[in-house]
Amino acid sequence: MKVVTFGEIMLRLSTPGFTRFLQSQNFDVTFGGGEANVAVSLTNYGLDSYFVTKLPKHEIGQSAINHLRRFGVKDDYIIRGGDRIGIYFLETGASQRASKVIYDRANSALTGMKKEEIDWSKVFQNAQWFHWTGITPALGKNIQECLALASEKAKEAGATISCDLNFRAKMWNESEAQSIMKPLMKFVDVCIANEEDAEKCLGIKPERTSIETGKLDENSYFNVAKKLKEIYGFKSVAITLRESFSASKNGWSALLLDDNECKSPYRSCRYEIDIVDRIGGGDAFASGLIYGLLTKASSKDALEFAVAASCLKQTIPGDFNLVSLDEVEKLVKSGGSGRVER
Repeated sequence: MKVVTFGEIMLRLSTPGFTRFLQSQNFDVTFGGGEANVAVSLTNYGLDSYFVTKLPKHEIGQSAINHLRRFGVKDDYIIRGGDRIGIYFLETGASQRASKVIYDRANSALTGMKKEEIDWSKVFQNAQWFHWTGITPALGKNIQECLALASEKAKEAGATISCDLNFRAKMWNESEAQSIMKPLMKFVDVCIANEEDAEKCLGIKPERTSIETGKLDENSYFNVAKKLKEIYGFKSVAITLRESFSASKNGWSALLLDDNECKSPYRSCRYEIDIVDRIGGGDAFASGLIYGLLTKASSKDALEFAVAASCLKQTIPGDFNLVSLDEVEKLVKSGGSGRVER
């Protein structure tokens, strides 16, 4: 099965362990970014994943491509140009100290991409799925035009389109996000959101829920899913439910509302996670859901697979979810004891 994702892969510079920006003398170096993270996971699960982006011709741009190739992601539609790759700096939090991200991605190569630089009809030939996140259109007008054209061509090709709303306050405000995101929803079949995305990107707010205290009202999110489906006609709406007791310990589950088994909102199994690295956890969920909806017997099974996959990601340093299909299936079946495998 051919799956296409479109977005920016960035250089990730993170402080070692739990050191702070102000005390660290060096950074751990890797690459990551929402849609690239999804492509890697889907390749791990055995699908043909194609990542579309633009990267500079210099060695750092090539290093990003090599990193994707290492995990089997296909780079047929990556174009070269521009002067710089986007960067983000990460300080990993612990206990009551939150993690921090600083972006350095202005004028990156992707922001200069023009919609005519990509033959989108060729990209989506024989493609079953197209995935993007709300981070991508936040990169500016050029990318908004690229994404609109890509979505049109994906729809013409008969691909299912998923969007993880992924609001980023450091990239745009709510008004800007809603002005761009709402029109793009006409292309979307599967909508993925977290505690605040539906409010920030689409103006639909859950009641009686506080992400600061970690308290979730399940019925409030059920109502959000119903409103999203009614207003935008999505085939499926998935909402991840994170209970943030601290930076180190989270409750993790999700709900799904769709046209199949989950015509009434269905909540998944719940995991309590001791966080190692939560960056990429949402992307691991999105990729798990895509894989599940493409291959599983039921949408409930797809949701359980997605939640388990994301749970495992949050125990792994780095952006990518470097787990196998078997490891996710074992967690779904066992509930996750963490026993040593001998």
